Amino acid sequence: MAAELHVELVAADRSVWSGEATLVVARTTSGDIGVMPGHQPLLGVLESGPVTIRTSDGATVVAAVHGGFISYADNKLSLLAEIAELSDEIDVQRAERALERAKSDADAFAERRADVRLRAVAAR
Repeated sequence: MAAELHVELVAADRSVWSGEATLVVARTTSGDIGVMPGHQPLLGVLESGPVTIRTSDGATVVAAVHGGFISYADNKLSLLAEIAELSDEIDVQRAERALERAKSDADAFAERRADVRLRAVAAR
């Protein structure tokens, strides 16, 4: 069995995903980071962006994450997000409409959120 780490992806309102993984890639304020089993302990601030989780069984889980924190120690990775949703939960047409509406309203925050949702869907 390959080395693995336990991952918890939690949003403010729910537990989004939990399980064993071999690699997690996330965007932090310092840039993109990949965490594998045995990584040095870390604590960072999450930026809005897709989070990619390579599960122990070889599957890939992608989530749209909007802000929060990432913490790793003792082969346990916690992603504590303000907002998070799995890519297969995202309604693409709704996200596309939200992106267009945000562009026409010049709402940079809403535009970024819709863009991240669409990138998460494209990455799955």
